[in-house]
This record gives sequence, C-alpha cells and structure tokens, in this order.
Amino acid sequence: MTNPESQVSFSPNIASSVARILRERDDGAVVAEVCIGLGYTGVMLEDGRAGVAYTFREEAKGGCSAFRTLRPLSGRHSSELVALLPSDDPIEAAVGLACANALLNVEDARFQDGDVLKHLDLRPEDHVGMVGYFGPLIEILEERVSTLTVFERVGQSAGLIRPAEEAENTLPKCQVALITATSIINHSIDKLLEAAAQCREVVVLGASTPLWPEVFRTRRVTLLSGVVVGEPREILRIISEGGGMRYFGPHIRKVCLRVEG
Repeated sequence: MTNPESQVSFSPNIASSVARILRERDDGAVVAEVCIGLGYTGVMLEDGRAGVAYTFREEAKGGCSAFRTLRPLSGRHSSELVALLPSDDPIEAAVGLACANALLNVEDARFQDGDVLKHLDLRPEDHVGMVGYFGPLIEILEERVSTLTVFERVGQSAGLIRPAEEAENTLPKCQVALITATSIINHSIDKLLEAAAQCREVVVLGASTPLWPEVFRTRRVTLLSGVVVGEPREILRIISEGGGMRYFGPHIRKVCLRVEG
C-alpha cells in the first residue's frame, strides 16, 4: 500500500458535484411521479426513465409531513428535484438522488451485467472494509479475503460489525473498500472516500448509486455498482407498498461500471 502520508485531499461534496453536472447537462426532463416509501424513494420522469434512492425514514423531519419543500413534485422540471440532493434533510436529499439516478442510470454500452463480486479484484491477502451491511456479499467475501470488517450504525461492536464511526480510521489500512451509496444522502461519503484513497479497489455500491464515473474519478473510486430500472411502474408500486431491494429483482438490471483513471 502507498504511504498514508501521501494521501490526497479531495474537493468536497459528491452531492453538490452530481447536482452541478446535471444542471450543466440539463435535457429538459419533467417529473411524472414521485414516491417516498418507507424503504426507498422513487422518481419517474415523463419519458419513462426512473431512479431510486434509499429512504432514511428514521431521520425524517416534519412530523406527519415528512417532505414539505416543494408541492406538487410531479410536473416539475427535473432540475428542481436534483437541486435538493445537497440538502441536509435526508428525505429531500433522497428525492434529489432518486431524480439524479433517473437521469443518469440509463442503458450504456459500458455497463457490465451482474453483482459487484463478479467484477471486483479480490486477493486472498486483502483486508476489506464494507461501509453498510450487504448481507449477500458477506459469506463470499469471508471465503475469498483475509479479513472483512463491516461498518454500520450500531452502538457497539458485534462479530465482524463495528460502529460506523470507526470506518474513517480503518479504511486506510484496507486494500478494498466497499462503500454504500446511501452515504451520498447523509453526506458522509466524502470523508469515507478520502479515508479509502490508498485502497486498490474503492467501490460505491447499492441501488442508490449514480452510474456516472465523471463524478467519482477524482475521488479514486475504481468501480460503481448500481441498477437500471427496467419497469418503472412496478418499482414505484413496490416502493409505495413499503418494499425494497429484495422485491426489485425482476424489474431492474444490476450493472457495474469500471471507473477508468
């Protein structure tokens, strides 16, 4: 690994970078429907594109009106929703990210099908840090690498799970970092990526991931793993019924995109 003293510093705020890029490449899209569910938030545009982002429901503000900023949301220009992404309110930020993903996560010849482990460079001697609990990956990772540490929002350590606050101190010692895209919503991703700057592989993953490498290239991210929504109406129905990723399967395409240096 590279000497930690040579760590680079990054320009802050991934969320603001995504919002700025989409403002600059405005394609005139109009919002058809927004669904803020218990597990995920979904945005569908009038042209049929759709995107999703995680809902931090425990952190919702505003009492019974969890979202109060813009009304109505349908019929608005997509730029109005994307502008919410840098918000400190996690519900607003989720709406902004879901709209960004509707604009960005469309079919691309560069996409590779399949789960992240199909495309990840893992070695037996690797120490892997996972920010966010991705259950289906854990058993396979434990078989393929030296150590795996999972960072989650817990009060104390339990097995391989450690409090999220420890991630910034541990990631510099890892060769592989897997970072949940929900960290874009609560704006913790910037410090996490800085901590992981010397890792050989840095992955941003999950259904909330914006598949736009230009945002992440200067942050030393090597791989993006996200979804393309194939059946927007079904996804919005599932979200409205309190469903999440385990029910999305038939209606999305899981893809990975290598971020070239």
